[in-house]
Amino acid sequence: MTLALILDVIARYLHIISILVWMGHNYANVIQNPTFKPAQPSNRETMSAAMKREHGTFRYASLVALVTGIYMLWFRGMFLDALTLSGHAVVMGVGVWLGIIMVLNLWFVLWPHQKKVLGFIPASDEERIRCSRITFLSSRTNTILSIATLFFMISGAHGIVLYL
Repeated sequence: MTLALILDVIARYLHIISILVWMGHNYANVIQNPTFKPAQPSNRETMSAAMKREHGTFRYASLVALVTGIYMLWFRGMFLDALTLSGHAVVMGVGVWLGIIMVLNLWFVLWPHQKKVLGFIPASDEERIRCSRITFLSSRTNTILSIATLFFMISGAHGIVLYL
C-alpha cells in the first residue's frame, strides 16, 4: 500500500468516527431535551470540566469530519465537482454543502450563544434566556440537516445508480 492509500483509509475511519460523535451528540440532545426549556436565571453554577470536554469533543469532531471529508474528495479527484454540484459528484456535493452549513451553524451561531447559556462567558439572565432559545433552534436545525446530509453523502458514494 502506498502512503496515499494508507492516509485515505485513516481519513475514512476518522470521518466515520467523528460523524458518529458529532451527530450522536445532536441526537442524544434531542432525546434528552425534546422540548425547549429556557435557561433558568437562578441556575448560575459553573460548569464542570467534564461539560467543557463534552462540548469541545463534539465541536471538534465536526471539524475532523469536514477536513477528512474534504481530503477524501480531493484524493478521489471529486472536490471541485462536489463543491460546484457538477458531474457525477452532484449528489455527494449536496451532502457536502449541507455538512458545511452544519459546521458553520455550529461554530458561528450555536457555540457563541451556548457559551453564554452554559456560563463559560459572563451574561445577564435575560441574555442567557434569549441565547438558550437560539441554541435550541440551532441545535435542532443541525439535527434535522444531519438526516439529509447522511442521505446525500451515502447515496453519493454508494447509491449513484438511484439517480441515473
